[in-house]
Amino acid sequence: MNNPFTSLSYFREQFNQGLCELLDQQQLGTFILCLANASNNPELFNQLKSQLKSQFEFLLKQYKLDLINGNQINAVEEDLLVFLKLVAMGFENINITQLKEESPWLYQFNQLRSFRPRRMSSFNHNGEMFTPFVENQFNFNKPFMAKECFWRGEYQGKQLDLFYNKYPFADLHGLIVPQREDCLPQFLFQEMHEYIWGLSSGLSATLPGAGFGYNSYGAYASVNHLHFQMFVDDKGLPVSHSHWQHNGGNDPYPLQVIKSTDRLKSWQVINELHVKKQPFNLLYLPDALYIMPRKLQGDIETPNWSSGFTWYELSGAMLLFNQQDYINLSSNNVFNLLEKLSV
Repeated sequence: MNNPFTSLSYFREQFNQGLCELLDQQQLGTFILCLANASNNPELFNQLKSQLKSQFEFLLKQYKLDLINGNQINAVEEDLLVFLKLVAMGFENINITQLKEESPWLYQFNQLRSFRPRRMSSFNHNGEMFTPFVENQFNFNKPFMAKECFWRGEYQGKQLDLFYNKYPFADLHGLIVPQREDCLPQFLFQEMHEYIWGLSSGLSATLPGAGFGYNSYGAYASVNHLHFQMFVDDKGLPVSHSHWQHNGGNDPYPLQVIKSTDRLKSWQVINELHVKKQPFNLLYLPDALYIMPRKLQGDIETPNWSSGFTWYELSGAMLLFNQQDYINLSSNNVFNLLEKLSV
């Protein structure tokens, strides 16, 4: 594939076309990826619904026969667990992702993401911001991950792999892995910070609304292989709205946010957080970075509608897995939750 970043329309066309091609593989992992991405986009879901349902029924029939005959099912255990949840629920009960604004916050009910395995559920922080890359743990070099790669190539001087997010919660949601084969851990050195800063600024000309999220170790980074979450949002997440004090407005944000429009000064702040062994989340937007120091994951009880507070939640967008909470969660409750995470 040629450079997919030439325009937003071309990027979206290639992104969706890649999902259709993955669906043709008739494999469990790619089926789940395509289903979750389609359920995040009503138009795409309607386009692929018949094909998705047929593949669901094909896989169900095949696995029933395998189990009856005592055959080994050739699939990743995590994917089998997700498929079991889908079978228990029934294909006809799959819900499209729902979005609403509850001023000043954004709420999202994302049913398929609630099925995602929680790799970091038994997370134990070792008191450090850096932990070495471990080859036998989940990472983006695993052979089965190759089919989930949307695009790879050199871009602005570095080798990039752009993976589909298997359980997306944003438009055109992907995972950017720079220098994948170097096996870099999820720790932000100055070189990569400056690269993502430049990437965010550069893409603004062709992909308006493009941004990158980053979770540090201890702040819900679920894979210890350097990666950034790419998304497109033309409206802007709540943390970027002008009425907050960190953007020059009057309203205090419930947790500390350091906004920087200077690439080098923002690195100084990040480096100080590393020295202090302070977990943080980042939101890269064109020519601006929102730095959000926060309490260590696990220090604050996570509400039962959430799997944890990442860069997305700290940016004011609540990801909910329970529809009743999606309906009832109040703005004050969100404010109080974010306030508890502040340091």
